[in-house]
Amino acid sequence: MTVEQTGAKRALVVRGGWDGHQPVETTEEFIPFLEQSGFEVRVEESPAVYADDEYMATVDLIVQTNTMSTIENEQFQGLRRAIENGAGYAGWHGGIADSYRNNSDYLQMMGGQFAAHPGKHPDERTGEQSDNYLPHRYEITELGRSHPITEGIDDFELTTEQYWVLHDDYLDVLATTTQEVRPWDAWNRPITSPAIWTRQWGKGRIFVSTPGHRVEIVRDSNVRTIIERGLLWAAR
Repeated sequence: MTVEQTGAKRALVVRGGWDGHQPVETTEEFIPFLEQSGFEVRVEESPAVYADDEYMATVDLIVQTNTMSTIENEQFQGLRRAIENGAGYAGWHGGIADSYRNNSDYLQMMGGQFAAHPGKHPDERTGEQSDNYLPHRYEITELGRSHPITEGIDDFELTTEQYWVLHDDYLDVLATTTQEVRPWDAWNRPITSPAIWTRQWGKGRIFVSTPGHRVEIVRDSNVRTIIERGLLWAAR
């Protein structure tokens, strides 16, 4: 039977980029959830599929984890058209907030771009990813306490990368995180960044969770709940 005959929705998973973010392993955590939620799931290992306008017009949800990668102009135009026409766009961590640094139109559409994840004292660093794993807190905003993605979730703590995000005020921020000042830092006051946000772009909904560095983080009960709800919220 076709998708039209079964009434299933279509989810497109696009993954790739830097392997340190475990794009395959983290997306595999959510594919069964999408299927159980009534989606037919297609997986692609590059953004080339975005240029297929005929297919993209049928997609209800795009889940992307593609960090520090590149996107061709026709691919980005196809992605943006799909979102503006109502497809949801969702993801976590650098797979969505640090995907295509050289495309200013993508940065505008997202409204938030990874800038840094300040790490441990220089004397404590070993050159491993764990140099940037620090305990920190995520605080649910007033909007977040009544939003279907984060309603009922209390402030929580993680030991992982804490994203410093460059952002605009068109975001609907559901949770924030504050980077404190340490003696070795160059900044001289705390910096609060959006950590979980949504954004309306055309007819499409965008959802971003900056927590999601690796499998062990997306398996955290709070993070998993937020991402699962975010995927469903964003879908057409």
